[in-house]
Amino acid sequence: MSIIRSAVEEDVPELVDLLSLLFSQESEFQPNRQRQTAGLKGIITDPAVGIILVAENDGRLVGMVNILYTVSTVLGGRVALLEDMVVDPSTRGTGIGSKLLNTAIETCKTNNCKRITLLTDQDNINAQRFYERHGFQQSTMIPLRYRI
Repeated sequence: MSIIRSAVEEDVPELVDLLSLLFSQESEFQPNRQRQTAGLKGIITDPAVGIILVAENDGRLVGMVNILYTVSTVLGGRVALLEDMVVDPSTRGTGIGSKLLNTAIETCKTNNCKRITLLTDQDNINAQRFYERHGFQQSTMIPLRYRI
């Protein structure tokens, strides 16, 4: 039985392992323990930035999702960016991903977010279907990045 809870700093090494799984399957990103550790700690230690939710199963982290906050001028309030959703392959298909995502959605509602945005790889049809089953819709907007 898995529980969903907020991440704490002691979770960072296991979270980095989960991110390594995620980033090794995404074409734009590469695992980097030092960078991922810094980013995770930056979220965990500053609630204004966001929150990391984890799925814990028998004392082991088997999933995670980040919720990052910003403000939308078009909506006149707080919105969220959902990032880094990953479930350990050994527990996929057990409902942990849905439990994590539903908790993330409820967390955003509780924190007065007016919208949740996420990105997924264009060729990751399974992820797109998963999010669509949970009420997410494709946007006409396209992401553009400027690397610094």
